[in-house]
Amino acid sequence: MFLRAGNYPGRVRDKTQPNSAEPGDRLIRAGALVFFAGAVATLVTVAPLLLGATPFPTYMFGLSMLMGVGFLIAGAGVLRSIAAGRRAARAATQPQT
Repeated sequence: MFLRAGNYPGRVRDKTQPNSAEPGDRLIRAGALVFFAGAVATLVTVAPLLLGATPFPTYMFGLSMLMGVGFLIAGAGVLRSIAAGRRAARAATQPQT
């Protein structure tokens, strides 16, 4: 598929595949899943406090910490993706010997 790329006057071939996995993609997806599991745990834990019911045991509050853990996992995936992009850019600009 040929696309225009910014101010480039000619046509540019897009070499990325829609289903290609970049470094860090799995970490980002796993982090998102852990984050949303923590968000659900937070809602379930806070609901009895707002409704005036008996609160859940203390370990349920620990499950709420999964939001932070998921955020850190996804952040590590983003950093890994950035590092791979920088390596690829550096390799592309290196002179061939």
